[in-house]
Amino acid sequence: MMSRISFYERNKNVINLLIYTNMSKLTIKPLADRVIVEPAAAEEKTAFGIIIPDTAKEKPQKGIVVAIGNGKKDEPITVKVGDEVLYGKYSGTEITIEGKDYLIMRESDIFAVL
Repeated sequence: MMSRISFYERNKNVINLLIYTNMSKLTIKPLADRVIVEPAAAEEKTAFGIIIPDTAKEKPQKGIVVAIGNGKKDEPITVKVGDEVLYGKYSGTEITIEGKDYLIMRESDIFAVL
């Protein structure tokens, strides 16, 4: 009987290639325990189909890690590039690199890896 293999395991090489290709464009490397996160797009519609105007949209609290620092001497970084993470609503500092918006934050500002 065939064992179940997750989507990630079946497509690991393709996913890693896409992450690497996307990362090669980023020209910044965070220091120590900081990470750079690309925030997810804000919700455009509610569950009932109501369109949310730009002024009423909430900041996303989910994103993808695109770069990590080396960690502290006694605390290595536990997240990896490509991890989807949850973070606090007001965590991090907004930065723009080559026209794209990112957040730079400490690893301790990340609540969970999805």
